Amino acid sequence: MASERQKQGAQPGKEHVMDPSPQFSSSDYQPSNKLRGKVALVTGGDSGIGRAVSYCFALEGATVAFTYVKGQEEKDAQETLQMLKEAKTSEAKDPIAIPTDLGFDENCKRVVDEVINAFGRIDVLINNAAEQYESSSIEEIDEARLERVFRTNIFSYFFVTRHALKHMKEGSSIINTTSVNAYKGNASLLDYTSTKGAIVAFTRGLALQLAEKGIRVNGVAPGPIWTPLIPASFNDEKIKNFGSEVPMKRAGQPIEVAPSYVFLACNHCSSYFTGQVLHPNGGAVVNA
Repeated sequence: MASERQKQGAQPGKEHVMDPSPQFSSSDYQPSNKLRGKVALVTGGDSGIGRAVSYCFALEGATVAFTYVKGQEEKDAQETLQMLKEAKTSEAKDPIAIPTDLGFDENCKRVVDEVINAFGRIDVLINNAAEQYESSSIEEIDEARLERVFRTNIFSYFFVTRHALKHMKEGSSIINTTSVNAYKGNASLLDYTSTKGAIVAFTRGLALQLAEKGIRVNGVAPGPIWTPLIPASFNDEKIKNFGSEVPMKRAGQPIEVAPSYVFLACNHCSSYFTGQVLHPNGGAVVNA
């Protein structure tokens, strides 16, 4: 999967230095205006799964806004912004990239306000931003790290959603990125895995809360996907063997996950889906 000297050693990971680069697009993907006229906000959309989702949304006719980590992901963000400008349909407005730290409520409100000022509404919200760190023992996870991981991975989902909902209406869709780790556990990613379990519960509870408003809430639980999180989190040996544990014996690519988000965002494809989680994970059987 990965070439030598892949490890980056710090979060957030950088897609532009990865070798091989994650695949965010495919000539096999055939868009059909599934999201024509929609406005989508994708958190963590500059790289990895978020980039692939943003790209597919643009191909499908959506106007896309995405966030990235301020002061650390500018190169990835600018590359993604250019890709979206080239991919967007003629009817869609130009995409925007918003730098921020989503772990704090006031920042999430500013993000939503910027999207509304630019586009007037939000039809599709993708909560996707995440960070993770390895540890061999719970004793290594101190209060500061626990708070940091929870702020990015689940607090931001609450914060962005509560502000975005003021500008969403019947027919809108919220899609949350969880993980296969929420279902099978992960001993070395205990705090990350805990947040992903919280996202599953958040998705199910929020779906019940918003059903009467006609707003659908679903999730996607990717398996081992080749994204910047991987070289930023693991040692060289784990990077080399990443994905080999699943039945398909390889890591997935972001473009293999993004269509799940397109399906859930498209009302005529998934109008009877809410409170559900899709599992693009290479064949791992989970108790959904």
